[in-house]
Amino acid sequence: MSGFIIKAPDDIVIRFNYYHEDAPVTSRAFATLLPFKRTLIHARVSGQEIWTDKAPELDIIQENASVFTVPGEVVYGPLKPFRSKTSNCMGIYYGEGRGLDCCNIFAKVLEDDMILLKALGDRVWKQGAQDIVFEQFD
Repeated sequence: MSGFIIKAPDDIVIRFNYYHEDAPVTSRAFATLLPFKRTLIHARVSGQEIWTDKAPELDIIQENASVFTVPGEVVYGPLKPFRSKTSNCMGIYYGEGRGLDCCNIFAKVLEDDMILLKALGDRVWKQGAQDIVFEQFD
């Protein structure tokens, strides 16, 4: 279990590695969800982020949680704590941003694919929602 890929329209494939040491529970739980497909939209408040509030549910602990991310990181809002504004949300930061509430930071884009992620983020910003497929990557 190394990571996952996302497949966007026009045969764009972007690779991500899990944070095995910092977020082992989230990484393992996310891997069990694969494959799945979701429609991602652009964040209105959080900065350069594409996200969904209809992520598959993960009933896991909060770990490696923060509102502060670096470009390329992937975040997931676990169902607990129940007060969280980001429960059941998943986001991918393609640039600078800050979350509305703590999310588990559990993966990051491979450096070689950052340019593809930025292009996808810009496309979602300019053209709207995009259907994205998430699959296992070894």
